[in-house]
Amino acid sequence: GLGLGLGGEPEPAPGPGPGPGPAAPSGAQCLEHDCFGIFWAARPFAEASAECERGGGHLMTVRSTVAEDAIALLLQNRSGRLWLGLRLPLPLACTEPAQRLRGFQWVTGDRRTDYSNWAPSERRCGERCVTVSRELRWEERRCEEPADGFLCEYNYAGSCPRLPPAEGLPVTYATPFGARGGDFLALPPGSSAVVPALGLELRCDEEGESEGLRWGRAAPGAWPCRLANGGCEGACGEEGGRPRCSCPDGKVLAPDGRGCSSPCAGAPCQHHCVVADATFLCMCESGYRLAADGSSCEDDDDCAVLPRLCEQVCVNTEGGFECRCHRGYEMLEGRCRPVSRCYEAPCEQRCEDVPGGYRCGCFPGYAVDPRVPTRCLLHCNRSQCPAQCDPHSLSCECPEGFLLDDDADSGQVCVDIDECDMNFCQHNCTNRPGSYECHCHAGYQLLDQNHCVKIPEDDREGEYSGDFGPGPQTPIPSRTPPKAEHLHPGVLVGIAVGALSAALALLALGYHLAKKRCRPPATMDYKCSGPHEKEMGLQPVASGCAA
Repeated sequence: GLGLGLGGEPEPAPGPGPGPGPAAPSGAQCLEHDCFGIFWAARPFAEASAECERGGGHLMTVRSTVAEDAIALLLQNRSGRLWLGLRLPLPLACTEPAQRLRGFQWVTGDRRTDYSNWAPSERRCGERCVTVSRELRWEERRCEEPADGFLCEYNYAGSCPRLPPAEGLPVTYATPFGARGGDFLALPPGSSAVVPALGLELRCDEEGESEGLRWGRAAPGAWPCRLANGGCEGACGEEGGRPRCSCPDGKVLAPDGRGCSSPCAGAPCQHHCVVADATFLCMCESGYRLAADGSSCEDDDDCAVLPRLCEQVCVNTEGGFECRCHRGYEMLEGRCRPVSRCYEAPCEQRCEDVPGGYRCGCFPGYAVDPRVPTRCLLHCNRSQCPAQCDPHSLSCECPEGFLLDDDADSGQVCVDIDECDMNFCQHNCTNRPGSYECHCHAGYQLLDQNHCVKIPEDDREGEYSGDFGPGPQTPIPSRTPPKAEHLHPGVLVGIAVGALSAALALLALGYHLAKKRCRPPATMDYKCSGPHEKEMGLQPVASGCAA
């Protein structure tokens, strides 16, 4: 029930065993990917391991009960101890009974296992290896002592099933590692099957297009149909005593005369191959056409076949085409559209494409800054406008010349400032939304934004005559003065206080000079004479000192 096969004839229980020399397995069992061989030859552990490696395997690893069942079938109640692929690795000197493998390691270099079956043992030190007996118990023993035999394991990628039994056609099998017999259920690649009654020898190998291993031979064609269908993948028939293979519709006989393959197998088609009865046809992908050789494909010039494929420019590509646009256009949703200059324009709010360029614009409530045409300023052309408020910061802004008025009824509004009430203009004033304009009386002209100067009479009568021109007049600047800035009330107070302080200082200075010119009074006040009087008289006066 394990899917195992036993090859070779049972041998009598071994004696001490022959000395070192080539050994052949006396029996073997195979699974789908693994084979196990039993060798009854007395060898130390190292020599037994080398024997297995010469056959392409290694000493047996027992990682599950399946491998244990294989050992039981191989032993067939024969007594003796056989080496397994377990060894205490150096420099580890002692066993560890608490561990599953007791510190031992498989010859494959790992300690992976789902199974163990140790005989009772205490901790031991020194170079130790493991054997298995008829009771299937694992025992520790010295590696240099010969055991009664050893078990080898061989791993393969796949296997061939044994040939189906045919009356009067016994088969003998031989494995690559030297095991021979007729009772194998699976054979590894490289195995042979000999049928003496037909003078036929087959080999387990990969054949044709079939995935996996099959029994075959070097000579093409079928063998007698009563043995494994003559090796035919399809049907096997005999005409005139000669076996012949045939294949179902849509397939043709492979070169070996036994397998069946598609007519497209090995076909020279560059793109696609289509089966047509027992032959094939080559086909090309869209955008290509079949060349004159019937197998390769050539690119179609789609732009030449359909000249109006694209709106502006058509470029043929390998297996297709590509639509492009002229300079100054770009592809948008499959159509060529003029390139918008607004993509790179520095407009702050709005942009409009115009022939040869772009033009900046502003949202309602804003106007283009005349000094910087790409910027926008808050703008209102009437006496009252809604304020521009930020819903996140709850702050509102008004254009220049307006004040924010929080009206409970209408909300945040901007109200125009009447600059004419501030007496900025020297003569007449006209208020405008956000600004004002000054006007001069007749005979005067505007000097700057606010002030007026008299127009000279001679400017109206023509040029002056005589040697001298008119007297000095107030100069008129050649360029408009900067806008007058209104003084803060604090500045006006400072100027007034400064003027008063200067006046007081002058009065104090005059009093001090006058006092220096008078002599200090004695018991009476005297009148002081002028500096040019030669004689000075003393006269009593009522009070004070006259100079």
